[in-house]
Amino acid sequence: MLIMCGAAAGVLLRSRLPQRALELAAQGIALVVLILGTGMALKSEQPLIMTVSIAAGSLIGELLGIEGAFERAAGRLEKRLGSKAEGFASGFITASLVYCTGSMAVLGAFEEGLGGYPSLLLAKGLIDGLESVALAASMGFGVFFAAVPVFIYQGILTLAAGVLQPFMTEAAVVEMSAVGGLMLMAIGINLLGLMKIRVMNMLPGLVFAVVLVKLFL
Repeated sequence: MLIMCGAAAGVLLRSRLPQRALELAAQGIALVVLILGTGMALKSEQPLIMTVSIAAGSLIGELLGIEGAFERAAGRLEKRLGSKAEGFASGFITASLVYCTGSMAVLGAFEEGLGGYPSLLLAKGLIDGLESVALAASMGFGVFFAAVPVFIYQGILTLAAGVLQPFMTEAAVVEMSAVGGLMLMAIGINLLGLMKIRVMNMLPGLVFAVVLVKLFL
């Protein structure tokens, strides 16, 4: 809900701001995402696990064509919505990755799923809501619909918290977050237009990080 409210406010701002200001805001967001991702990646205590996870996850993601499937689905919706939805796919994919990548999403869902007060999820919701204002202002209302995969992702983690808890040790969360940091860095590079990295195809790397920690630590 907070993502949707923030995105709606951002879309209203987008219609009232000059293009040059929006471009600079997008570059600023890219720099913030790069810094956040770098900080997360540097917290890794097992660089080899992080490296193997991102490499193996990217390979599996490429073979499955995860990003291509998302782009096609978002592209079809963009066509149906018409010219007003230009850039929908980019905003939707970028925002979804930013909101779902990181330890707060996992730990917050587990906290609620195991019967605790969802303080982490509430804090994350507030942060995501503020981020969505800036993202939607620079990338459009595709950010609004990113609330859907975030809801599904965190809902699954909450419902499966009891089953997944034995796997989500402190070390697993750290390495999973580090792999997520690499993905955030890739998002920042994409936003700056330096190159095109298929970040969604790296998503299996998050699972590899947890599995490798469970097997070897």
